[in-house]
Amino acid sequence: MSQLILPASTFDFMKQLKQNNNRDWFAQHKEAYQQQLELMEAFTAGLLNLLNTHDVIETPGAKKVLHRIYRDIRFSKDKTPFKTNWSGNFKRAGKHRRGGYYFHLEPGNTFIAGGFWAPDTPDLKRIRDDIAFDASPLKQIVGSKEFTKTFGVLKGEQLKTAPKGYAADHEAIELLRYKQFLVRRRFTDEEALSPDFIIKASDTFKNMRPFFDYMSDVLTANVNGEEED
Repeated sequence: MSQLILPASTFDFMKQLKQNNNRDWFAQHKEAYQQQLELMEAFTAGLLNLLNTHDVIETPGAKKVLHRIYRDIRFSKDKTPFKTNWSGNFKRAGKHRRGGYYFHLEPGNTFIAGGFWAPDTPDLKRIRDDIAFDASPLKQIVGSKEFTKTFGVLKGEQLKTAPKGYAADHEAIELLRYKQFLVRRRFTDEEALSPDFIIKASDTFKNMRPFFDYMSDVLTANVNGEEED
């Protein structure tokens, strides 16, 4: 189980990188980075195994989960070449399982998140139409004790006014204004480096399932409420 505990060195390396975010320093410390990367891959593989006990994940292995440390600076004002966090995402298997799992490990800014970052126009309309027809299923999920204890409130970018085609005085207008549907749970550095963090991370992903299952039903059912092929 020790390989599934994040050592303090995983954060220490990122702190040093943040203070020396240049290619020369990174080249001189490439071996240290490779050591930390191996630790992160072991942790991620363990988290993937836990995820597969309560969901079906398409991502084949830790190397496919972790994001590259190299930043794409082509269109960014920030020209620092390296990310100063460890992050990755898991893809749920099959077109009928919607929603994505994401983790972000960074000194002072560690969180587990998931949801729908950029639903396309047809998907967003299907979600809003379902909410407009009957918002009670989603309200029940995001208002449940388990959801609020884990995530607080539903997060994501919202319109300032009612979306086109929906009444401004609709009883569920707060939900209808969402353009993204996200959940997030933050952790302190102490929590992230504790022996049970990997269990808490897995449980956090597990607590997303009612929300994901609702969205999956909405996005993969036809007009008769049957699952589409």
